[in-house]
Amino acid sequence: MIGLCCEKKSPTNNIVLHQRRGGVLKLELSADDKKFINEVRTFLRDNLDPELAEKVRLGYPVSIAEQAIWTRKLNARGWAAPNWPLEFGGTGWSMVRRHIFDVEMKLHHAPELQGFGFSMVGPAIIKYGTSEQQAEYLPKILNADISWCQGYSEPQAGSDLATVQTRAIVDGDDYVISGSKIWTSAAERADHIFLLVRTDPEAKSQLGISFLLAKMDAPGIVVKPLLAFNGKRLWNQVFFDQVRVPRENRLGEENEGWTVAKNLLGNERLLVSRVAENRRILSNVLEALNDIQLDTFSNKLAELRIRLEALDKTALRFLSRFDEGLPIGAEPSMLKLKGSQLVQDMDHVLFEIAGYYGLPLDSVARQEEPIGPACTDMAASGMFHHRGFTIAGGTSEIQRNIIARQVLGLG
Repeated sequence: MIGLCCEKKSPTNNIVLHQRRGGVLKLELSADDKKFINEVRTFLRDNLDPELAEKVRLGYPVSIAEQAIWTRKLNARGWAAPNWPLEFGGTGWSMVRRHIFDVEMKLHHAPELQGFGFSMVGPAIIKYGTSEQQAEYLPKILNADISWCQGYSEPQAGSDLATVQTRAIVDGDDYVISGSKIWTSAAERADHIFLLVRTDPEAKSQLGISFLLAKMDAPGIVVKPLLAFNGKRLWNQVFFDQVRVPRENRLGEENEGWTVAKNLLGNERLLVSRVAENRRILSNVLEALNDIQLDTFSNKLAELRIRLEALDKTALRFLSRFDEGLPIGAEPSMLKLKGSQLVQDMDHVLFEIAGYYGLPLDSVARQEEPIGPACTDMAASGMFHHRGFTIAGGTSEIQRNIIARQVLGLG
């Protein structure tokens, strides 16, 4: 057996590094983080409704009411906003601990929280909002009393958000908004929207853009569905026709909304490895596999598991470095590239195993029991949805360009 030659603990007390003979580095979670995992699992055992977890595991839709109930349970425990500071109702956790928490939530099939509120506009309000805005919105986000959608992309402004054309003209104490937003997820059920508008049409590029908060029931807002090719309503187009929004609903300074929008992403770009999602899909793959198929798929499964473990350890190593205050390079792009591709490869193997049972006719749409294994009933729907993982948040081509420039010195 190879013995240890040294042991080093991260200053953040998250990762223990064991240096072994031959230069092999082994990463282990600290005792505190192992204890934290047990706390999370105990909480899930005592609070997560098994029927709701089963619905999440099989990929069936979770209702707004079910999501709200779960959010309030997490909020009562102080865990609803892992990415928020303690003073605003968050946890103040390190990035490593947030990664651990995310993996445990998905492994036990807990519903996802309303991401636009917790991960995007909430942190923006914390950083740029007035004390009145913080008091108005943050407690309601934590308790699932309001929900949000994002108004960024436009028909002529997709990847380049600096070209937004939706206008906001000052009229007394209000902005009057005209234009449209597209690819707006959850607009059909959200009661608030945060959006980028052009307040100075003469300014160039990112200049002249402001960041506003608006109610979705404001007169002049019309929401129309955009259907994905699996028949699901995943997006919407939102039209604004002379919509009045109080000027006090602007976040940050006028014409400086681009700064707010960039900071919305913030450290969330670091949590892009999709480790938790990959583990969830792998559990379905293993459940769907029967003894006859084992020999056929054993090599593919071994490869997927090796890639997943490598991804997980790489994410932990990188997040631990971030928590120590070390500089960030191309690591987020590496994690995004590898994690999103692995999700799609997991989907393909699940679909191969499912065979006819994976055809895109889910039991929710049919209003009947699944024909084959329940874990394959939404395989097609999941695979179609996950195709966007290599596009959303920065395409794989963009990630490769970043790696080429920052790591290889090309371009």
